[in-house]
Amino acid sequence: MRIAVDFDGTIVEHAYPAIGKEIPFAVATLKRLQEDRHKLILWSVREGELLEEAVQWCKERGLEFYAVNRDYPEEEAEKNNHFSRKLKADLFIDDRNIGGLPDWGSIYEMVTHKLSFEDMYNGQDDDYQTSRHGSHHRSHHKKGFFARFKK
Repeated sequence: MRIAVDFDGTIVEHAYPAIGKEIPFAVATLKRLQEDRHKLILWSVREGELLEEAVQWCKERGLEFYAVNRDYPEEEAEKNNHFSRKLKADLFIDDRNIGGLPDWGSIYEMVTHKLSFEDMYNGQDDDYQTSRHGSHHRSHHKKGFFARFKK
């Protein structure tokens, strides 16, 4: 999949125009998604020098993006009469989602198992069991939202 990822508030805490502290497990999770062969696009309101600082911050941590604020690396607004800041991505990871930003472990599970936010909210993330061989399978038991809060 092509996954667009916001920077401020998603990879790092909000401190714009400065760069905040990394949100726990953000970089590690994004690198794992790349290992799983997903193409990551940095999708940020940052431009110019502020954008370059964010890109460099990521590179220093071993995270390089397929593209930055565009659909593919070679795309140029001046040479593409169909250019749009609206990316053509399969998935967007952004702290401004309805419901906010899930933790990065949940994000990884959602991408890997093709779960929606609703699936996670309804407890279907708990339905994935790991066998002793490390493979995942779905159990037939579905927990309701409120059942998740009972002990």
